[in-house]
Amino acid sequence: MTELRVIPVEGIPEVREGDDLGALLAAATRLEDDDVVVVAQKAVSKAEGRTVRLDEVEPSARARELAAGTDPRRLEVILREAERIVRARPPLVIAETRHGFVCASAGVDASNASDAGALVLLPLDPDASARRIRSRLLELTGRTAGVVVSDSFGRAWRQGTTDVAIGAAGVETLRDLAGTRDRTGYELHATVIAVADEIAGAAELVMGKTRGIPAAIVRGLEVRGNGAARDVVIPPERDLFR
Repeated sequence: MTELRVIPVEGIPEVREGDDLGALLAAATRLEDDDVVVVAQKAVSKAEGRTVRLDEVEPSARARELAAGTDPRRLEVILREAERIVRARPPLVIAETRHGFVCASAGVDASNASDAGALVLLPLDPDASARRIRSRLLELTGRTAGVVVSDSFGRAWRQGTTDVAIGAAGVETLRDLAGTRDRTGYELHATVIAVADEIAGAAELVMGKTRGIPAAIVRGLEVRGNGAARDVVIPPERDLFR
């Protein structure tokens, strides 16, 4: 690799349920083989109908307890999306989702929703979402591109958020460097690079949270592979904090 480019995909209208997201991306881009198309989770979720209106939610007693003076309907949606609550400091909830992600609010978010009374949920299967978009892009453009579905996650022990891959298709998601040697000859034993997360983080720099840019192209990488974002989730037996 000699150069890496990160290109915002502009001109895509507000995504609605039932929209052909692959077709929208194909029309707005000029893909090259081995590009990686990074798509914001919100766009994927909205196209797949993964939204809920607050006026249709009846909060439970547990949701009211966790709400701590905020809207208990939002906490109810979080509880429904969570496999388990990892930590809670009401109204903040850290939850494990059914995908295995450990994140704030089980991925439930009101930002960039279609209207002020709606919440956006994570896709049911983000890896499958990435595969569908990749297949559609190949069909419409003839280009073999990878796809990463990205979302913002916080990190333990560090301030701020960064985008990570929650879905992937056609890319190497983890690069195991065990057995390779550095420039001094030292053999690496336990170095695994979260390639898909690095791609997602790079794309977020041009997508932003408030610019209305739902996708970016990362060009110049050699990351073709068959990884899945689910592979990045650390197994329970290796998790020292679960």
